[in-house]
Amino acid sequence: MPKSVAELEQEANRLSKKDRAALAHHLIASIDPGEEMDAEAVWLEEAERRYQAYRQGKLAGRPAEQVFRQARSKLR
Repeated sequence: MPKSVAELEQEANRLSKKDRAALAHHLIASIDPGEEMDAEAVWLEEAERRYQAYRQGKLAGRPAEQVFRQARSKLR
């Protein structure tokens, strides 16, 4: 008899964080395996574009502390 989603979830929650993350990654990839690769390529292109803009002086950098402080304040 197949396990219910609730039973599978209970079992998965007993895994380590690392193993749960790996399981989540595999499950998401199994839904649409091509989508993940496309997203990774898009993010890589965006990172390269931003880096080149920074190197050319078109983008200013900000200290990491400032970026993290602003991000934390938005999460509260």
